[in-house]
Amino acid sequence: MSTEEAASARRVRILIAEDQALVRRGTSVLISMQPDMEVVGEACDGLQAVAMAAQLRPDVVLMDLHMPRQGGVAATREITRTLPGTQVLVLTTLHDDETVFQAVRAGALGYLLKDVTEQELLDTIRALRRGESRLTPQIARKVMDQFRRLAGGANHAARDVPAVDENQSSTESLNDKEERVLRLIAEGMSNRQIAAAMFLAEGTVKNYVSRIMQKLHANTRTALAFKSRART
Repeated sequence: MSTEEAASARRVRILIAEDQALVRRGTSVLISMQPDMEVVGEACDGLQAVAMAAQLRPDVVLMDLHMPRQGGVAATREITRTLPGTQVLVLTTLHDDETVFQAVRAGALGYLLKDVTEQELLDTIRALRRGESRLTPQIARKVMDQFRRLAGGANHAARDVPAVDENQSSTESLNDKEERVLRLIAEGMSNRQIAAAMFLAEGTVKNYVSRIMQKLHANTRTALAFKSRART
């Protein structure tokens, strides 16, 4: 393999889903200037984004939320369900609490507003490719507040329940190692980094993460991270 081919193989492959042609083109030009990234496709609505993601299997999808035919939340949910190797990064102007939380629950690993700097966008794309999750502070607070509200509602409901269903795990059922894995996830570590920190095989860490997700009823690492912070 030549040096040029090796560099191409390491590039982050990105699909841009954005209905505004000017924004889509500007983002594409910015990304194409990066030696470690390439734009493999551009979609102008949610349905096209889902179809192109299935065909191209990008590493990262930049997803606007307000798009015709199918919105970004529904498209994110379908892409993360069918393409576990593809990370979705929301890039939008929408920041109301419900939209933010729906996007995170749908599987988005990052959520940025369109007023971020170019460098913040590029750094976040690289972070997602490393298996990390990134939210702007404003968005992170919204997600944490929502998890706290849900946790408060669950605790209130639990006081009215006479018996606990053994098949329903609560957040108190994590063992010591699972608690530590959860804390490291909240710090943004990838499975490989957690494995090195805890002297475990990466496959073992993946098993821990799966069990923690089941116990905390979380669909993504982002959800786990913010449930962890809400527990502290």
